[in-house]
Amino acid sequence: MKCLFKYIVIISALSSLIVAPLVLSTGQASAETKKGTDASYIGAGVAAGVTSGGQGINDDATFGGNVTGRVKLGNTPFSTRGNVLWSDQTSAIIPELSVDVPIANRTNAYLTGGYSFVEKDGSPTPIGNRDSVVLGVGVESEVANNFLVYTNAKVGLGAYQNSDASAVSINGGIGYRFK
Repeated sequence: MKCLFKYIVIISALSSLIVAPLVLSTGQASAETKKGTDASYIGAGVAAGVTSGGQGINDDATFGGNVTGRVKLGNTPFSTRGNVLWSDQTSAIIPELSVDVPIANRTNAYLTGGYSFVEKDGSPTPIGNRDSVVLGVGVESEVANNFLVYTNAKVGLGAYQNSDASAVSINGGIGYRFK
C-alpha cells in the first residue's frame, strides 16, 4: 500500500508538469504570432520508472533524476537531445533526435527516437537495466524569460535483462535557455 501511494504521488506530480506548460502558454498575449519554441536549453529534474521487468532482480520500477539538453537544428523541425537518467545505482545515457511540433505560443510537443546506454548493465535505472532502443513523446514550454519546463515519457524497448518487457519512464524538470 505504501508503495502504491508513492507511485500515485509521483505520477500526480509529473502529470502536473505536463499540464502546467499548456495552461501557462494559453495565457500568453494573443498579439504574439510566434508558435512553438526554438530554445536550445539544458535542464534537470526527476525521472520515475513506472514498470518492472518481472524478474525481481534489479528490474523494479526506479525513481531518480534526469539531466536533459536540447539543441535546435536551424530552421528545421528537428532537434538533437541528450538525456541522462539516473538511479542510486547507475545511469543511462540517451542521445536522441526529435521532431518538434509547435502547439501553442512558446510551446512544443515532440517525438523522439534514440538509444539508451546503461552504464552498468543489470543495474536498475528509470529506463530499464540494459541498453535498448528508446522512443519518447514530450512537451516543453518557455514559461519565463530564459526558463522552460519540460516533461516527457520514454519507452525503452526490451530494456530489461532476461525479459522482453519494455521500460517506461516519466520525466520532468526545469530548463535554462542558452540560445
